[in-house]
Amino acid sequence: MILHNPNYLYLLLLLVPLLVWYVIRNKHFTPKLTVSSVAQLKNVKSVTRRRLRHIPFILRCLAMALIVIALARPQSTQSKNDVTTEGIDIVLAMDISSSMLAQDFRPDRISAAKNVAVQFITDRPNDRIGMVVFSGESFTQSPLTTDHAALINLTKDIKSGMLEDGTAIGNGLATSVARLKESKAKSKVIILMTDGVNNLGEVAPLTAAEIAKTFGIRVYTIGVGTRGKALTPMATDFGVQMAYADVQIDEDVLRKISQITGGEYFRATDNTKLSEIYNKINELERTKFQVDRYTKRSEEFDLFALLAVATLLAEVLFRYLILKRIP
Repeated sequence: MILHNPNYLYLLLLLVPLLVWYVIRNKHFTPKLTVSSVAQLKNVKSVTRRRLRHIPFILRCLAMALIVIALARPQSTQSKNDVTTEGIDIVLAMDISSSMLAQDFRPDRISAAKNVAVQFITDRPNDRIGMVVFSGESFTQSPLTTDHAALINLTKDIKSGMLEDGTAIGNGLATSVARLKESKAKSKVIILMTDGVNNLGEVAPLTAAEIAKTFGIRVYTIGVGTRGKALTPMATDFGVQMAYADVQIDEDVLRKISQITGGEYFRATDNTKLSEIYNKINELERTKFQVDRYTKRSEEFDLFALLAVATLLAEVLFRYLILKRIP
């Protein structure tokens, strides 16, 4: 509740001198009677006019306070916010080839990638997000959805070996485009992350980039891997063993993909850098909000005015119908 004319409340200060005047007046004019003995007064009832004579004045002051509050025009308010969001549809395309088990990230590349993806999803509650995974072939792990809890669980279920091994960057990008091409969102984004060179697939990476451009999709590409050598699982005659191998990322192709589509290329060399890249993309692709606020006010002074009238009526009734009949 708010007051339309709060300055009227200063009138309540007039009650202070009125109270002072009343106290002094009653103290000065209190009648006194001198008697020789109080023995005959012991049976006099305790409830007398003397005890109740202040009630009319209290009711009068209360009525005045209610009138002042009514003059201040108390109002109740009801507010309504209409929030319009210009959502962004985003597909996360993640390489899950065996090289993503390399341990230049902690505990490995694919685990680090999943962790930052989960945080990215959590930070964007108003966007539709989907997940595509690829290695030698591509697969839609989750279509575009606002059910981020389910999406996070599906992201955590991702593991290397789900698909034929290899690196089909073009297929992964093409599948991501397929998930977005029917989208009505004003902004459509793919975040493609890989740690290798395209060596499989039916679609060339740059061809997929041109298709993305046709549908107005921006592609942010991330090359994952340290510079130099990394401890990587290698197939040997004795099974899969960890050994140091050269990190090979086709940065030229990834850079061209981002340039064609109006995105940006990033290189992540450790967990911290990867997290920083996702934070930067998060800032670059902000969801736009438009908030329209509506406020409705209702007058409430009539309640206080009625209470003031009722209080004045109670004072009159008490003064002339009750107080006069009390001995």
